[in-house]
Amino acid sequence: MQKIKAGIIMGSSSDAEIMSAAARVLEQFGIEYEFTVVSAHRSPEWMFEYAKNAEGNGLKVIIAGAGGAAHLPGMMAALTVLPVIGVPIKSSNSIDGWDSLLSIVQMPNDVPVATVAVNGAHNAGILAVEMLAISDNDLREKLIDLKNKNKEKVKEQNAVLKNKVNLK
Repeated sequence: MQKIKAGIIMGSSSDAEIMSAAARVLEQFGIEYEFTVVSAHRSPEWMFEYAKNAEGNGLKVIIAGAGGAAHLPGMMAALTVLPVIGVPIKSSNSIDGWDSLLSIVQMPNDVPVATVAVNGAHNAGILAVEMLAISDNDLREKLIDLKNKNKEKVKEQNAVLKNKVNLK
């Protein structure tokens, strides 16, 4: 049986540090992934090839990070039927990431890109896991465990907070 796979792609290797947060999430959930540069502007032929072969290569979801004009997530969504999660990246040529965010989130009808916060690759990873968990009960159980751990963290924070400020 083929393992679930996700593609984590980015417009430049300078985006790797941000996008590695998505990779860490997928590793945490035991999801096989690939991590590669696919530039919409500098290597459009490679981008077309990647999109054309993604499903045949076993990918189920694509997480695409891009800064500046940020065309990569939208182009991926235009070229494949796989779900695409866009990660706007605050890059050296962006306007605090706002240009990237708007480029990714403002897609035309019939070309949706699920979009997370600027530099929000961690949440892109979680969203990819949630998408994959629709048809994978083991992943679903791991997500339930994560939600329960988060609930316990909040309870612990409240206990510490009450002790710090001496509340009843």
